[in-house]
Amino acid sequence: MALTSEQLRTACEVVGAAPTVRDAAALWRARHPEVRAIVVDALDMRGETPALQLGARNVYLAASQGHCWHVTARPEEATVLILTQN
Repeated sequence: MALTSEQLRTACEVVGAAPTVRDAAALWRARHPEVRAIVVDALDMRGETPALQLGARNVYLAASQGHCWHVTARPEEATVLILTQN
């Protein structure tokens, strides 16, 4: 599954407007249950480049082809949103 440009716009709206990053993940899951959203500590993503920066919040795109996950800059291969807050 690939993330569409509409889904990325929705991610910007949801993550930017939600009271907390955990709330953003819950709102995302309710709107797009087919695309996972996980919340991790910002330190876990150090060295990675976020796909979206929304103030103190970052959204990373990730993909998996089985067991291993990797951060990607390509929405067409992304299957997960990783959310952090500094």
